[in-house]
Amino acid sequence: MKVTIIEHTQNARELLIFSKKTRLKMSPNGFSDIMSMSEEEKQKELNYVFGTISGPLEFVDYIIMIEDVTRAFTHQLVRHRVGTSFAQQSMRTVNMEGFECLATGLCIDNDIFNKAVDGIKETYSELISSGVKEEDARGILPTNVLTNIFMKVNLRSLVTMMEQRLCNRAQKEFRDVMIEIKNQVQTLHPWAEPLLQCYCDKNKKCFFKNGKGCGKNE
Repeated sequence: MKVTIIEHTQNARELLIFSKKTRLKMSPNGFSDIMSMSEEEKQKELNYVFGTISGPLEFVDYIIMIEDVTRAFTHQLVRHRVGTSFAQQSMRTVNMEGFECLATGLCIDNDIFNKAVDGIKETYSELISSGVKEEDARGILPTNVLTNIFMKVNLRSLVTMMEQRLCNRAQKEFRDVMIEIKNQVQTLHPWAEPLLQCYCDKNKKCFFKNGKGCGKNE
C-alpha cells in the first residue's frame, strides 16, 4: 500500500481563520491581515475555529493517490460520498492477467486461499485467450485484487472518515490507509492533528451506538 498526497489547499490554516472572520466582518484586507499574524495569534484563532461549526473545514482539500489496495477496501472507501470525489483503475478495459491479490487475516500464508487465487489467475488468462472481453472476464476476479484509487476529500469529510475508520472495529487495511493519510496530512498541516482522531479518543465513547464497542474507552 502506498499513499501520496498529490495536491493540497495552500494557506489552509489562514483560510480556515478567514472563513471565521468573514462571518463576523468582511474586509478587503482581511486575508492579508491574517497572513501577517504571529504563530501564536493564528493558533488562538484556529482553536476558536475548531470549537465552532465545522463548515469552514470544507474549504481545505486534499488530493490523494492510494496505490496497491484491495477492491474490498475501495468498496468501503467510496461509501464516504459526501465531500469526496474518486477515480479508480478500471477492470473493464485493463487486462488484469498476472494480477496481485492481498491475503488478509487468517488467509495470509493460507494454502487454500493461495491455491484458489492461482486457479483464478489461470482461468482469467484462459478466458482472455479464448476471446472473452476484459469487461466480462473480470467477473471472476477476487474482491481482494489490488487496485489504485485517486481521491479528493475536504478536511471536514476527512475528519469524519478518521473518526470512523481509525476505530479498532474497522478492517485493518482501512485503518492502515487512514493512519498513513493522517501521518502525511499532519506533516503538511501539524495544526490539524487534534481533528484527525478516532471518535472514541475525542469523545471517550464509541461512535457505534448499535453494537459493542472495542472496549478502548469503556
